[in-house]
Amino acid sequence: MRGVRRIITKAAAGGVQLMGMLLFPPGCPGCGRAIAAIGTICSDCWLELPFLTPPFCPVMGIPFHSDYGDGILSGEALASPPPFDHARAVVAHEGLARNLVTRLKYGARTDLAPWMATWMVRAGYDLVSACDMIVPVPLHRRRFWKRGYNQSAELARAIARICGKPFCPQLLARRKPTRPQVGLSAKRRADNVRGVFAVPPRGAAALKHKHIVLVDDVYTTGATVKAAARILKRAGAARVDVLTFSRVVIRYE
Repeated sequence: MRGVRRIITKAAAGGVQLMGMLLFPPGCPGCGRAIAAIGTICSDCWLELPFLTPPFCPVMGIPFHSDYGDGILSGEALASPPPFDHARAVVAHEGLARNLVTRLKYGARTDLAPWMATWMVRAGYDLVSACDMIVPVPLHRRRFWKRGYNQSAELARAIARICGKPFCPQLLARRKPTRPQVGLSAKRRADNVRGVFAVPPRGAAALKHKHIVLVDDVYTTGATVKAAARILKRAGAARVDVLTFSRVVIRYE
């Protein structure tokens, strides 16, 4: 009897949800046009996304204008080798891509995270398929309480679910609050996150000799993920790769 009641309850809930979708169809976060499912974008907006595809720097993920051959590194990777091993992103942080990140980060559009995570897995499949665990860039508790969620954790949780990898937000902590990075120069961004991250005592044993994929929403100057990766490496991680939905790409005309 309980089983029948449960089936009826689930069917009724599904019917109510379907009716709500028909009466109030979800809108595309890019243009507002009605779409079939929440957490996606329409086909026209999808065509506007500036996807990052090879050839690109194997370390930084910075796109090249021409294919220079295997193993060729970007000037940034050569001039200032990062503390992480590889970085990948889905799209350039401009136009609609920037809008999607903003809606996820500041607009409480956590429904976008699974869709964004699907594309992140595709962009960084070589990283996530070989990793031991997925770790999000943490928020300080004050900002978490104010915002109500951590956008990086929402992405990381969805990636872990897709790949069947452990989701480990407890392995990295933000021990002091910082001012927002938006509008800061590269140097001030680096200064802003210096000494901010820490690996809790229990976390050090869990990540020792492990391959970590560090997840964030956007790679701007890399100050945040570099600071986090440096701490993970010091705590004993064997490899740290960075995966973001978008990254800033400097366009040279």
